Amino acid sequence: MANDQPTPFSVPAACPVPFSNHSTVQMAHGGGGRMAQRLLDQLILPAFANSALGESHDGAVLDLGGQRLALTTDGHVVRPRFFPGGDIGCLAVHGTVNDLLVCGARPMALSASLILEEGFELAELQRIIESMSEAARGAGVEIVTGDTKVVEHGCGDGVFICTTGVGAVLPGVDVRPRNVEPGDVVLLSGEMGAHGVAVLAARENLGLESTIVSDTAALTDLVLPILERCGRQIHVLRDPTRGGVAATLNEIARTAGVEIALQEQTLPVSETVRGACELLGLDPLYVANEGKVVAIVHPDAAETVLSHWRAHPLGVSASQIGVVKAGQAGLVTLLSPIGGTRVVDLLSGEQLPRIC
Repeated sequence: MANDQPTPFSVPAACPVPFSNHSTVQMAHGGGGRMAQRLLDQLILPAFANSALGESHDGAVLDLGGQRLALTTDGHVVRPRFFPGGDIGCLAVHGTVNDLLVCGARPMALSASLILEEGFELAELQRIIESMSEAARGAGVEIVTGDTKVVEHGCGDGVFICTTGVGAVLPGVDVRPRNVEPGDVVLLSGEMGAHGVAVLAARENLGLESTIVSDTAALTDLVLPILERCGRQIHVLRDPTRGGVAATLNEIARTAGVEIALQEQTLPVSETVRGACELLGLDPLYVANEGKVVAIVHPDAAETVLSHWRAHPLGVSASQIGVVKAGQAGLVTLLSPIGGTRVVDLLSGEQLPRIC
């Protein structure tokens, strides 16, 4: 009698690596990993190619009649809108202010565009607007212009916020990724992963025993003083948001044409975040942060930067996490405590969607 049941060999095996040759937009295109990079490289950057965009930084530095200004823009789609330690409103302000700061600029003003869904509660919108206002005051900037649009019920997700910021680049400061050199050291201002884990825990109602709070904050007091003290010894600054520290360092290594070697034992991660990541199968290196800064600096400036950071509440866990090598261009590696080395590559798919 013929057996109509499929044999194990007739069932296609599932590939553990996400398929990336899509004809439509996928969630992973917004995740800061390999698919996001491919979208930029193949579709967006060629269409808008110019020298400012080609610097691959968190904003553009423009020379306007001898005055260098930084310009950046960001969209915020975090879910849930309120999470331990913050909300979509303060996140929108902090994210844009921080992008200006890591361009070497003193933030001057922001704009805000609100895309609202029909039926969204005005009381919740008021909470978000008040949070934005408070965050702007805390960062020393004003929201000076904006726009509001409403879409039909079911065509949005309550509220999306787009913010743009402008700032004045400090004299003598140049923190483009291309300035990174072999021999530089890699510094991180504090513990990784709190924001991404806090948002995920709130979204999925995980009920973690220890509440993990987002690190969302304006980095003004961490960034401006070290730029004023160390000047051009600060070679690049970045805030490791989507894709975490791993994605940020991969992008820098690729742009600068260098290798970055990290040491696992020096990576700052709180025990609560580490435990949550182990439970959820996440790597803290890839989890988003919203109140941390990565600095790649000349070795002579490292102690000055770390001393300033550690004296501030936002930087008490600051650490030197790696060095820059001539090595293989675009490569990021991690040395384990027992002497093994692994490649820290961009993720192929999406680890944590909708976290900023």
